[in-house]
Amino acid sequence: MTLPPVLDSVGAGCAHVLTIADPTSKLMAARAVARAWRLGRLAHRFDIAMPDRPARPDAPELLPPGQMPKRSKMGTDRGRIAMLHALAHIEFVAIDLAFDLVGRFGGEFPAGFTDEWMRVGADEAMHFALLDRRLRQLGSHYGALPAHDGLWQAASETAGDALARLAVVPMVLEARALDITPSTIARFEGVGDHISAKMLQRIMTDEIRHVSAGTTWFSQATNRLGLDPVKHYQILVKRHFRGSVKPPFNDSARRQAGLTRDFYDALAS
Repeated sequence: MTLPPVLDSVGAGCAHVLTIADPTSKLMAARAVARAWRLGRLAHRFDIAMPDRPARPDAPELLPPGQMPKRSKMGTDRGRIAMLHALAHIEFVAIDLAFDLVGRFGGEFPAGFTDEWMRVGADEAMHFALLDRRLRQLGSHYGALPAHDGLWQAASETAGDALARLAVVPMVLEARALDITPSTIARFEGVGDHISAKMLQRIMTDEIRHVSAGTTWFSQATNRLGLDPVKHYQILVKRHFRGSVKPPFNDSARRQAGLTRDFYDALAS
């Protein structure tokens, strides 16, 4: 996909991704913007305001989390499809979360911040493509089932504070994925779906790197401001995260990402 010539800055490229509703077009745009930055075709300029909410396709139907239908058991095709669809939706929203982070806050950080989070955005696009392809192999597709509309809430809640965004999105939400993905992989393995299990293992490897990016940039920024990273993280999570930080924790994967227990032990409920 070739970007229009007018998209000559990081801000314009990120806004472009956020304003595309069609899933296939969004992931192609995400890859194209990340590639354009990598090749030096985008100026490190943040001259376009990010939308309050990204464009969304007509399907899936978005419901409040409490109104989502109960999933079938994993031993059935319907159960596996429902789980993969839920994961695909998370990755679809994660594309926008990555590009909103860059476009909204990249000007507050060195260019290395844009390098890292552009790679994350491209990863999320690849993860979505893998999951949607797997859904199609199973006779379904992204949009065939409802999805919950709570994922963008964290972005809205932290739209005015880069440190809060880093604390809540990679260091709480993506860290939670590190906790629950191993059991999800085991469930797919348990029903003989080794293809899906292997795909989720690949995704989890990338997610460790994403949590690491969040932890690294958060710690660098708080240290630069003379703040204690652990204490400030806990303050921001209590202030901005509408949920609970609950065990069990995948301490090993979190530690690989630099997110040690001193960050989250005091928040555990």
